[in-house]
Amino acid sequence: MLNDTALDTLFYKARSHNGWQEREVSDAQLEHLFDLLKWAPTSANGSPARFVFVKSAEQKARLAACMSAGNAAKVSLAPVTVIVGMDLEFYEQLPFLSPAVDARSWFAGNDEAIRSTAFRNSSLQGGYLIMAARAIGLDCGPMSGFDGDKVNESFFAGGPLRVNFVCSLGYGEPDKVRPRAPRLSFAQACKIV
Repeated sequence: MLNDTALDTLFYKARSHNGWQEREVSDAQLEHLFDLLKWAPTSANGSPARFVFVKSAEQKARLAACMSAGNAAKVSLAPVTVIVGMDLEFYEQLPFLSPAVDARSWFAGNDEAIRSTAFRNSSLQGGYLIMAARAIGLDCGPMSGFDGDKVNESFFAGGPLRVNFVCSLGYGEPDKVRPRAPRLSFAQACKIV
């Protein structure tokens, strides 16, 4: 069981950040981040998420042009913003990723199963990314305020990848964090049957 400090880092005191310190996030940190999140479970071990770590000023400007007005500055100022994408041809990797069964046959030619599985599991992997980032000392600012068609055209044109959401990464500015919003209680959100 994790101790209280770890639980605070991952959950209780973790916050979504809107402002960023001028501190670099290294490529080695991003590789470590991926090395952690890749071990978390997905359906049939399909791992449909694909991650584009946007760091250069040119590519930040390109991504910012796809964002809503309130989120464009967040992308421009963050050391890194990751585009969490989903590979709509993820099932082609299943013979390697899930060798115990013929999982590829569950998806080939079934567009609805491909899309729903890619979306669901890339969302899971995006959540794992946030937890892994927090675990290695980075702060996160996940966002869904963007034009998906623009992101797809700018970063994934002509291929099987599509954007799911974006998340800025770095070292947050504590004074730019909004007061914590309430959460639903167990009774409001849960049912034991």
